[in-house]
Amino acid sequence: MATLIETNCTDLGVPKRGKVRDIYDLGKYLLIVTTDRLSAFDVVLPDPIPAKGIVLNNISINWFKMMEDIIGHHLMGSEALLTETYKKYPELMYRSVLVKKANPLTVECIVRGYLTGSGLKEYKATGSVCGIKLPPGLTEASRLPEPIFTPSTKAKQGEHDENISFEKASGMIGRKAAEEVRNASLAIYKKACAYAEARGIIIADTKLEFGVYLGKIILIDEVLTPDSSRFWPKDGYQEGVTQRSFDKQGVRDYLKSIGWDEKPPAPRLPQEVIADTTGKYMKILNILFPY
Repeated sequence: MATLIETNCTDLGVPKRGKVRDIYDLGKYLLIVTTDRLSAFDVVLPDPIPAKGIVLNNISINWFKMMEDIIGHHLMGSEALLTETYKKYPELMYRSVLVKKANPLTVECIVRGYLTGSGLKEYKATGSVCGIKLPPGLTEASRLPEPIFTPSTKAKQGEHDENISFEKASGMIGRKAAEEVRNASLAIYKKACAYAEARGIIIADTKLEFGVYLGKIILIDEVLTPDSSRFWPKDGYQEGVTQRSFDKQGVRDYLKSIGWDEKPPAPRLPQEVIADTTGKYMKILNILFPY
């Protein structure tokens, strides 16, 4: 299947391009197309990851449906409604969803069940993550006593998200909304972890997004994908060391190894890193939602 870097569906209008997704405003609804673009450290890389968009789209659809008992989501019944669009633009098939036009909240909702990444860096400096005091002696990949909600800002493309406290998030979106998304995020994470662990996968952390539609908060964007989550195989898990993973951590590790300063423009990726990342994305799709 051909790699898709960006779309230009002229009779659908000019898309708004995010880091990974092209978004077409169809009036009452939005058409979201997940491309094969990859971002790392909030910068879009010059090399796409083949089939990545198909993986992300399919994983998200499955999780959205699974979480309906926790919170509503933005998905419409896309396939039948998009039949004519697919005839004209076959490259959109398996990559597209038709969604409600929600107003996105201005914070990203992160849940951590294990300590790694920016959370570990903050813990080493302060003993806390986003103002939440954690037990002493934790290290790389330590399992936390309970999952924690650690929101962040939404940075503009090319800038970096900033971890913030729950109180600061409440000041940005209101206390009631902050409590609602915190509760929903933790419930989604816990349900997903139980499902994944039964299939041999640890979900170390994940990032979720919410929006407001007809006065209600709903789940939007993507859900528990290898772009927005860390997936570790349970087999071989060991506290204190970097874990094997089925996500984009390998790309992050490569970029760190060459000393990139995490500012645009991003460097090119070697073919072996691209192929390895495609393989990991396909693997986690087949483990979580086999066909």
